[in-house]
Amino acid sequence: MSMVSDRISTFIEQYIGPVAGRVAAQQHISSIRDGFIAAIPFLIVGSCLLAFAFPPFDPQTQNWLAQAWLKFAAQYQEQILMPFNMTMGVMTLFITAGVAFSLANRYSMSAFSSTMLALMSFMLVSSPMHDGNLSAAFMGGTGIFTGILVAIYAVELQRFMQKKGLTIKLPEQVPPQIANSFDTLTPIVAVILTLYPLSIFVETQFGMQLPEVIMAMFKPLVSASDNYFSVVLAVLLVHLLWFAGIHGSSIVAGIMTPFWLANLTENQAALAHGITLPFTYTEPFHSFFIVIGGAGATMLLPFLLIRSRSIHLQSIGKVSAVPGLFNINEPVIFGMPIVMNPTFFIPFVFGPVINASIAYAAIKFGIIDAAVSLAPWTTPAPIGAAWAANWAIGSGLLALLLAVNALIIYYPFVKAYEKTLLAQEQQDEQPGIASGAAVAA
Repeated sequence: MSMVSDRISTFIEQYIGPVAGRVAAQQHISSIRDGFIAAIPFLIVGSCLLAFAFPPFDPQTQNWLAQAWLKFAAQYQEQILMPFNMTMGVMTLFITAGVAFSLANRYSMSAFSSTMLALMSFMLVSSPMHDGNLSAAFMGGTGIFTGILVAIYAVELQRFMQKKGLTIKLPEQVPPQIANSFDTLTPIVAVILTLYPLSIFVETQFGMQLPEVIMAMFKPLVSASDNYFSVVLAVLLVHLLWFAGIHGSSIVAGIMTPFWLANLTENQAALAHGITLPFTYTEPFHSFFIVIGGAGATMLLPFLLIRSRSIHLQSIGKVSAVPGLFNINEPVIFGMPIVMNPTFFIPFVFGPVINASIAYAAIKFGIIDAAVSLAPWTTPAPIGAAWAANWAIGSGLLALLLAVNALIIYYPFVKAYEKTLLAQEQQDEQPGIASGAAVAA
């Protein structure tokens, strides 16, 4: 088993690692990841309001408090959902701004002017004005892919024009703020002359707005991102990279986050219409059913280590127990270590795959509810799982059961590793004992 693990680790280091590193460092993928990270606080706050607008109670409940909450939510739903509509409901605006800002920073351009240009570009093709009103139809999840593409296009076009000297340059004596504003004039005209005719052409030829066409193009990928094999593939990639010491979560999240948010948005729409939630694989599913306590599902592992006879494992358990509850597990995976340790290859890589399979089946068979809201990734898994599923207790219980399942999988491997460490620790103590005996003599 050790030889197999060593060969797998070598293969990951030599072939998968370099490719993953280049993908993670790629300018556009990094900017997309940063854009979503910047938008997450707005999405979390907006998601919290769903529980108030759609109370987690059966309409036929006899509980007076639940009935009062349901009645209040039904009467004031529009007012309750206003903050949601201004955060989660217009998430693409935040994402577009975040992607453009990050990409412009990477190119050492004026991030502010690039962000404004990207927002104008997105509004131009996604929010046509009718009867004096701007449409918000594509400012939510359905416009995510359009926002990403438009943000990248706007920044790249502005960069190209600056490189070629196709911008208005003012004398050096002019204040930088004014110079930057004039520097953006020609890119604004270029965006209007390129994106706007494209938008009109698409609408006249296909009877659809540009975001609808882009969403239709991505729809097969969105659907594919939700099937079981896609889930397993993503989980394997995350943990194979982590095992080789590469931040797999960052790489996979950079690719999957647009799909996770698109899936979550569809679930929210289904919740609002009272129909079955269509998607399973969302960011909360990944955070609270797969990487429970961090990569490798290690939330309860420190509590096993605390009871170990090995001094090393005891110390690692004590240091990592509290952070692990909040999904920060670097102390345990690098301190034991788990990373690059052949003993833990099977539980670290395949334990999360088993948990993902159980959770996926539980949602598909209607045993628990799918996620409809975002919770901070540092939320302890059982609480985060319940929170994301509109405070469904069953989801929280499943997350706890999966954490226990992961601990059971780790147990024999920890015991085997403990024997090795105990032998080493006893061997390290021998010179001290021998020297003490010599002194006594």
